[in-house]
Amino acid sequence: LQLVESGGGLVQSGGSLTLSCAASGNTLDDYAIGWFRQSPGKEREIMSCMSSSSRSTNYADSVKRRFTISRDNAKNTFFLQMNRLNPEDTGIYYCVAEYLVGCPHQITLATFDYWGQGTQVTVSS
Repeated sequence: LQLVESGGGLVQSGGSLTLSCAASGNTLDDYAIGWFRQSPGKEREIMSCMSSSSRSTNYADSVKRRFTISRDNAKNTFFLQMNRLNPEDTGIYYCVAEYLVGCPHQITLATFDYWGQGTQVTVSS
């Protein structure tokens, strides 16, 4: 499975962006998916995860009610809609996938074998 992100860029505080992650090499139907973020000077951390059935999603506290993860299995693509962005949201965003039914209670970098190359999001104040 290969993943390629798109949609990053520069946005003003309060604005919105939608990141996309296109998968190839296999279908996403049986994969849990997610997004990590690595902000300057910080460790990479999980922002959101969605189960393979799409019935279950979770979010980091810092992005709850602002970010929404979604998937379109017909297009083999998933998304991260980001609203009310603030400068603390600046970072490199990585899409991830793993052959899992659900999202583990504790997610680490090792949870996911498949990673995109990352896309830069910069939020100006």
